[in-house]
Amino acid sequence: MESFVRYAESDKLEIRVRLYIEGTALAKHDVDNRLKDIMDALQGRAGGSKAKRRLVAIIPNDRQLYRVIMEKGAPPKQSHGYGHLTIRRFSA
Repeated sequence: MESFVRYAESDKLEIRVRLYIEGTALAKHDVDNRLKDIMDALQGRAGGSKAKRRLVAIIPNDRQLYRVIMEKGAPPKQSHGYGHLTIRRFSA
């Protein structure tokens, strides 16, 4: 699947993540580990070796992230167990 949203290497970015996790898994998952998975996927690296991009990168490098807000919680009924991710340009 082709992504139509991409950012330049010069962009300073922030991401906001709301991760929905069901049942007892909510207490077991560390937000830092899930955040790393998300940042890898945004760079096109998901599954297998992180040296090879398997997806189209949305952001060239996670060093472009200047602010990250991440939270986990039980999913609301309409979420189907997923979550929300918002990317925007960072402004101090």
